Amino acid sequence: MAPTPNAVEVYLEVGQKRVFACAVDWPGWSRSGRDEASALRGILEFGPRYGRVAVEAGLALPVPRAGADLTVVERLEGDSGTDFGAPVAIPPSDARPVDGAELERLQRLLRSSWQAFDAAAAAAAGKELRKGPRGGGRNVEGIVQHVLGGERGYLSRLGRNPKLSEAADPGEAMARVRQAALEALEAAARGELPARGPRGSAIWPARYFVRRAAWHVLDHAWEIEDRCE
Repeated sequence: MAPTPNAVEVYLEVGQKRVFACAVDWPGWSRSGRDEASALRGILEFGPRYGRVAVEAGLALPVPRAGADLTVVERLEGDSGTDFGAPVAIPPSDARPVDGAELERLQRLLRSSWQAFDAAAAAAAGKELRKGPRGGGRNVEGIVQHVLGGERGYLSRLGRNPKLSEAADPGEAMARVRQAALEALEAAARGELPARGPRGSAIWPARYFVRRAAWHVLDHAWEIEDRCE
């Protein structure tokens, strides 16, 4: 059967308690559920929201209308990180070389994901976010700090660790980390990164770095939008 115009290839990362569905060619479009079916439903439900990210990046996203538009091309084994709530398995397709055109596309999607987070945080500034069922949940400032920490941690997986002052403004710190990420991606595309970082951890492929970083900022951007009073 020929693929539909809205067909999207996804891979599944399957843990013991949680499953992630991730769009192969659209980093950041990843949703989780208790099983494969609920994870795939998440991809469908968040398609329009991710579509706005793609539009801001100047790209046309094929938005699947039903489960038949989703093609599962691979299942990866997850681990405790998957069950904790993060997509940690690196699909083999992310190891493909990145040429100039693909580098630009990945950077545009990453920038657009950052913009979506910044817009959500700015719109919620000074507002109280709804608490979870047990009264938990970070406030906006806490989410911003958490995302900044995540950005720095992910950047270290490209062998970069920009020096930041403890007194640095969060916005300034975020800008420096993001610029370092864009530069590191360019180095990765040129094949200039080592196989392992200074502390021995494996360097992430450029595609996976963008996938993981975009997922993290979009997950929290959408969290802010959903919890905003």
